[in-house]
Amino acid sequence: MDSVDLQVLKSARDWVKAGRRVVMATVIRTWGSAPRPIGALTAIRDDGMVAGSVSGGCVEDDMILQVRSGELVKDRPSTTQYGVSAEEAKRFGLPCGGTLELVLEPLTMDSGLDELLTRIERHELVMRKLDMKSGRVTIGPARSTDPLSFDGTTLATVHGPRWRLLIIGAGQLSTFLAQMAQGLDYQVTICDPREEYAEGWDVPGAALKRGMPDDVVTQMNLDGHSAVVTLTHDPKLDDMALLEALKSPAFYVGAIGSRKNNDARRLRLAEFDLSQDEIARLHGPVGLKLGAKTPPEIAIAILAEMTAIRNGVKVPEFGEPEKATAAGCVT
Repeated sequence: MDSVDLQVLKSARDWVKAGRRVVMATVIRTWGSAPRPIGALTAIRDDGMVAGSVSGGCVEDDMILQVRSGELVKDRPSTTQYGVSAEEAKRFGLPCGGTLELVLEPLTMDSGLDELLTRIERHELVMRKLDMKSGRVTIGPARSTDPLSFDGTTLATVHGPRWRLLIIGAGQLSTFLAQMAQGLDYQVTICDPREEYAEGWDVPGAALKRGMPDDVVTQMNLDGHSAVVTLTHDPKLDDMALLEALKSPAFYVGAIGSRKNNDARRLRLAEFDLSQDEIARLHGPVGLKLGAKTPPEIAIAILAEMTAIRNGVKVPEFGEPEKATAAGCVT
């Protein structure tokens, strides 16, 4: 889930525990040019304090006034719409024609936020169901393919790490990549069988596996919400992972190294049971061409390319002169 929305849940839980009256709004439908996606959250405290956003701010301003007056929602969940007409869209600062439909939920100690956040912190993917008539909440397991759903009687929202990133190698670059990836809501796993690297790994929340890369890739049962990036610069380790990752449904598979090294890598991979289409899935040199040189810059370049692919944005091919290559690697 979006880290911004995770912060909404944490703030809402703390406010409820402090005895404050809190209303949480969830975007359930959008029409036209909506500023925030379906599932976006905002929580508003009785004194007008806000966490999160469902619009550019003007909708929240209107909701704050209603929360303070006690008019927005009483003791049961309800729905509301903003920006139904072009005039309202202009009034609430929505893009022309944009419309939001929200579920408004009064939060209590029985809203299940403690359990929800505990399970998210255990990197579980969970579904929270809200009964609109009673306000009763149930929490159970979810799948990465489960969407938000609302049928008028039940709101089902999915929370937790939908996206996974496997990093091969526990070096300095991996540290920056793992930290930044967690900020983008990836569940991060590190694989490095080398004792000298694994012993020094210390990134909270990023699990370390000491098995061989091909075994770890297989064990993780990668799906379309998974990414694999190899960063050891050791072909024996990186290629082992790539041989399995390129055959998987992973949405992104990348390898560190110069264009020359990755060309040689592709020739090596062709000697095994990989098709040309599978080899063509490899992003190598890994990352967008940002002129990155330092480990944190390279991590940004990698995550930028992953984000583009994840969002269905076409990224440029590596055909320019070497000075424009990604990740600071030269031939």
